[in-house]
Amino acid sequence: MMTSTTLDARAAKPLLDWYDRHHRDLPWRVSPPMAARGIKADPYHVWLSEVMLQQTTVPAVKPYFTNFLARWPTVRDLADAASEDVMAAWAGLGYYARARNLKKCAEAVARDHDGVFPSTEEGLKSLPGIGDYTAAAVAAIAFNRQAAVMDGNVERVISRLFAIAAPLPTAKPLIKQKVGLLTPQHRPGDFAQAMMDLGATICTPKRPACSLCPFRGSCEALRLHDPEHFPVKATKKEKPVRHGAAFIAVTADGDILLRRRIESGLLGGMTEVPTTNWTARQDGATSADAAPFPAAWEPCGTVIHVFTHFELRLSIYRAAIASLIQTDNGWWEAVTNLDSQALPTVMKKAIAAAIPLAFKHAKD
Repeated sequence: MMTSTTLDARAAKPLLDWYDRHHRDLPWRVSPPMAARGIKADPYHVWLSEVMLQQTTVPAVKPYFTNFLARWPTVRDLADAASEDVMAAWAGLGYYARARNLKKCAEAVARDHDGVFPSTEEGLKSLPGIGDYTAAAVAAIAFNRQAAVMDGNVERVISRLFAIAAPLPTAKPLIKQKVGLLTPQHRPGDFAQAMMDLGATICTPKRPACSLCPFRGSCEALRLHDPEHFPVKATKKEKPVRHGAAFIAVTADGDILLRRRIESGLLGGMTEVPTTNWTARQDGATSADAAPFPAAWEPCGTVIHVFTHFELRLSIYRAAIASLIQTDNGWWEAVTNLDSQALPTVMKKAIAAAIPLAFKHAKD
């Protein structure tokens, strides 16, 4: 039996045997039985799913992935899509720079590569928005390249397998080295997906099912009787709190004032209601005096939204508008159409605070 000090690519076999029996069935994945029949993973599907899965859970991604494929079946279709349609389809999935880069990458593949994804890590990393992780995942899963694929699940498995004492993110280079050591030439894509599945279903953050793990005889953390200690994480800094205000103007006919954020920066290119100039680094005004135009603005409480690096507290104001007001940066949209707009979650919270039934009406 191999120990953590002697593990190499030969250790992939028990993991792949486990994966053949216990793999997750996911809409973007070619399962081992399908692969045995010569069916290969579609690079477009792999790339799309990997971008969506960055910092997002599988259950949250599934309906978005299915919707994207239904609307844009090929990378050329996505490249030809209107940017506002892509942003609207992405709304609610978060980390909106991914959606902007998704569109740019699809355009580059269609324009510069005749609609065919490069098959190497280097070629993939030349595309907009594709970094080390996504390039390795697409190269391994779609093109059977011997690439070291790392996500949060893989980091946890490797940290425990080798009892890596260095905290994350400092330990990432060492973890990647270990992944490269274990990745086999045969079935590297299945190995990458097996590692992800192992972390998601067996080597879980809390109460891992070590007795079911194919690595149980080689795991250093299990030998130390302390798997949950790994991966070691650096002490988290307390998130700063930022303040701002959002203004929901509604006509008697049920039209609401919306505008589009600038393309760059936080929530770039997404749709919003008028707000004050808050950012991740500074507060915005919080009173009705900062409204986009004079009106009888009524306070509707405060909504809280937590971004990756800060917490935002928005004071919400609502005004009933007798007639449409012309604005330089915005448009009036029927409340029944809100679900078709590229509204991020924080803006949906703001609207719902002022118009509690807004999104119920949008779905009716």
